Amino acid sequence: MSHDSVGCVAGSEAVVDSFGRATKSLRLSVTQMCDLSCPHCHREGQVPSLREMSPDEIARLVKVGASLGISKVKITGGEPLVRDDIVEIISKISSLVREVSLTTNGSGLSDLASDLKKAGLARINVSLPTLNPKLYERLCGGNDSEGVMRGIKTSIDIGLNPVKVNMVVFKDENVSEIPSMMDFCGRIGAILQLIEFEADKEGSDSDQFAKRHYSLGPVEAKLVEQASSVSENELHRRRRYEIANNGNAVTVEVVRPMHNTKFCANCTRIRMSSDGLLKPCLFDPSGQVDVLTPLRGGASDGELRELFMRAIANRRPYWS
Repeated sequence: MSHDSVGCVAGSEAVVDSFGRATKSLRLSVTQMCDLSCPHCHREGQVPSLREMSPDEIARLVKVGASLGISKVKITGGEPLVRDDIVEIISKISSLVREVSLTTNGSGLSDLASDLKKAGLARINVSLPTLNPKLYERLCGGNDSEGVMRGIKTSIDIGLNPVKVNMVVFKDENVSEIPSMMDFCGRIGAILQLIEFEADKEGSDSDQFAKRHYSLGPVEAKLVEQASSVSENELHRRRRYEIANNGNAVTVEVVRPMHNTKFCANCTRIRMSSDGLLKPCLFDPSGQVDVLTPLRGGASDGELRELFMRAIANRRPYWS
């Protein structure tokens, strides 16, 4: 049975917030646990909590969201693959929305990729800031960059496409590796997503941010010169460049969220933390709404929909 034909809650019209932005996607954290220790991780803006949703609870909340027009779910963590029921979670929600995707650090991906696809996972993002094993260990706190690359290749081979490689770019650390990362992605058929190191408004004034943040403006200017075609991703209107690179075609997307009013003006996403809080924005916790406590207290689907509507009404462009 196709995803489009099941229940057809996914065909509902998306709810529009007070800034005219349709809420089409849900970024869903399923755990705060992770097997790496990347110092740059924003942890989805979550406050530490041991509470986690069960697969059935996740499925019910996704179904409620789908009834309000949410048609895509991006599963995140922590590291979602550390949950031993991650395949079950994907299996339960993949029929409720048009697309389920996943962001992972890639450890263990080569072993799980096939089962994830069979459960209904459509595509995948893998975080990989460098191909250099020693730099990878310094940036991520792990020592299996080869295993991550193997997982990326496995995902492509079994048809989890597109596979995007998320490269967070750090000043004086991995900027020089962008060409080699383009070569790698071009050879294996992955999309390279270059991402600016980001922080909230308070953090963007810190010494740490000044030390690590690298504006992708100069990189993007070079991509414009090299590109055979340029398009825009619907989410945040970020640009996608098609490049002929060392005999291979490579697609490069550029994510520049910092102080970017266009980025926020075109956001179509709401977030849900692993402990069941709907979050209108990564960096602004003021409008979050608890949906897991009411669910566990016996709330009806109608009552849960009202909570979703409240969270959507709380959405504000962070950079404005």
